[in-house]
Amino acid sequence: MDEVLLSVRGLVAGYGQTQVLRGLDLDVAPGEIVAVLGSNGVGKTTLNKALSGVVRVGAGEIRFGGERIDALAPPAIVAAGLIHVPEGRRIFPDMSVQENLELGSFRRGKPNRAANLERVYATFPRLRERRGQSAGTLSGGEQQMLAIGRGMMGEPRLLILDEPSLGLSPLLVEEMFALIGRLNADGLAILLVEQNVMQSLAVATRAHVLENGRIVLSGTGAELAQNPDLEKAYLGM
Repeated sequence: MDEVLLSVRGLVAGYGQTQVLRGLDLDVAPGEIVAVLGSNGVGKTTLNKALSGVVRVGAGEIRFGGERIDALAPPAIVAAGLIHVPEGRRIFPDMSVQENLELGSFRRGKPNRAANLERVYATFPRLRERRGQSAGTLSGGEQQMLAIGRGMMGEPRLLILDEPSLGLSPLLVEEMFALIGRLNADGLAILLVEQNVMQSLAVATRAHVLENGRIVLSGTGAELAQNPDLEKAYLGM
């Protein structure tokens, strides 16, 4: 890979004495969708939190745009353009849709707030219709749109999407993966961390399967979709 936006080498991270990630290597190039797949409890969310500076890195290094970020605080990582849309949406339910979106540009993208807001509303027309509505009254799918829109407000160079399809109906899951494809087609690099295997592989440039804090299977999305070892690696059987 000639150019790397995100480079992770030998990453070790966890909580207290509990080691969750055990020497993980990962790259994301500009314009890629890289999927990280795995069942519950294998370390996917810990990876996202370590990349975002929320969980302390025990060993290894994380480079973003060529600069080490593993010792930086979360606001500095956001300011660099690595933006994490967390599992569970984490919107502010008592604030309006527009207020939630505007908060996304607090650390990065503030000079272009109006233009970015218009871009988000063009991407998510339903949010425009509900811009004065309390975010907590939105449907689950609309809240996920809001969480992604808030991430877009920060002008991400790399967007981490943590389980974006979680809790959505099958129809909304289809819409969500179509949206991910459109965002990527506009040039946005995405790290997609999901349990939804086949739909993730359908949009991913490359993919990795995580098991017990280590990557056990890697390849292009198309290669992994055809790999007979995928079920064994994914289910740990």
